[in-house]
Amino acid sequence: MGRIKEFHVADPAELENVARSLLDGFPNQRIFAFFGPMGVGKTTFIQAVCRVLGASDHASSPTFSIVNHYMTHTGESLYHFDFYRIKSMDEAFDLGYEDYFYSGNYCFIEWPEKVESLLPDDCLEVHMQDDHGRRIIRAGKSPAGVF
Repeated sequence: MGRIKEFHVADPAELENVARSLLDGFPNQRIFAFFGPMGVGKTTFIQAVCRVLGASDHASSPTFSIVNHYMTHTGESLYHFDFYRIKSMDEAFDLGYEDYFYSGNYCFIEWPEKVESLLPDDCLEVHMQDDHGRRIIRAGKSPAGVF
């Protein structure tokens, strides 16, 4: 069974600490797939992860652009995807997803279930849910059905 980390977040001010723990807990991961319902805070959490990584740009939802590119203070590229609005896999192919996913740079993917068959095998799953105003964040690589 894969390693799974679980975080409970009651206050958005805690997100940077959780982001730091996530990155420290999976230091070799570069592709993160964020699963969860609309409004659970995927974009907000990705913003915290980007801040921890030193993004010089403010991370925002790429809902309409599909992918946003941020630079860190050290010149690293970070890619933030939102596949919510894509209608077919052809749109992901047209975007050139392989160039991003296999670049070695961090990629943060919202609505990965829309392109699940295209995700690299080493993709880290991050599942988010709302528990009466608290967020539960589970991250890891695990056999199907564990999350």
